[in-house]
Amino acid sequence: MSLEGNAEDKPFKCEVCDKHFGRNSYVKKHMMTHTGDKPFKCEVCHKMFGHNGVLKKHMRIHTGDKPFACEICHKIFRQSDALKIHMFIHTGDKPFKCEVCNKIFRQSATLKMHMLIHTGDRPFKCEICDKTFTRSSHLKEHMGIHSGDKPFKCEVCNKMFRQSGGLKLHTRVHTGDKPFKCEVCHTLFRQSANLKQHMRVHTGDKPFKCEICNHIFGHSSSWKQHMMLHSGDKPFKCGLCDQTFTQSSALKKHMKIHT
Repeated sequence: MSLEGNAEDKPFKCEVCDKHFGRNSYVKKHMMTHTGDKPFKCEVCHKMFGHNGVLKKHMRIHTGDKPFACEICHKIFRQSDALKIHMFIHTGDKPFKCEVCNKIFRQSATLKMHMLIHTGDRPFKCEICDKTFTRSSHLKEHMGIHSGDKPFKCEVCNKMFRQSGGLKLHTRVHTGDKPFKCEVCHTLFRQSANLKQHMRVHTGDKPFKCEICNHIFGHSSSWKQHMMLHSGDKPFKCGLCDQTFTQSSALKKHMKIHT
């Protein structure tokens, strides 16, 4: 329930922005948005908060408390808002709609990020190479290229990764998990991107076009290899005789001459 209202039923007014509230205590809390005061301190990490209720929610990060449970799948959450968003998975509701392309989303935050596609905004900038990103998380992952940090470690083979997503995909090599299934031929895949590429076998879709000879391809890798025919690039070099090739498979075949 909103603390804000009109002057008739909410007689307490903020002198800064003229918003009205039902209680004077609500005005006092609201004023912190203008003053920037954060009187409530986390004793664990020393982070400051404007409201005691927000501090209480924050403390669940340290305690691990997740008091909100889904009645359908029993997944638990720290905040009631997170549970509410989760319920859309079960109901199928996607209440947030893009006014440009009509795509719908479960979360307002996801819609906000999606809108960057239409606006072209990339507000997160790398201070080292000036590359820009639509998400702060993408910038953070990118910074690992400059720092060389690979903080995510596979517990099976000790391979290191810059991104948690990369580690997650890698672990499927060890577990054999292939969660993405083709509904046409029932082939299983480790990655959704691989399933998407595979579907072109069934649809016949070839979205990659050579602008020189108009040849079309189902995979970007095939298109890139084809473009080398026009450019003359041969990036794969034999370390024994210095002969070069456009494809790694051609180099591999060539190596049999030396063995």
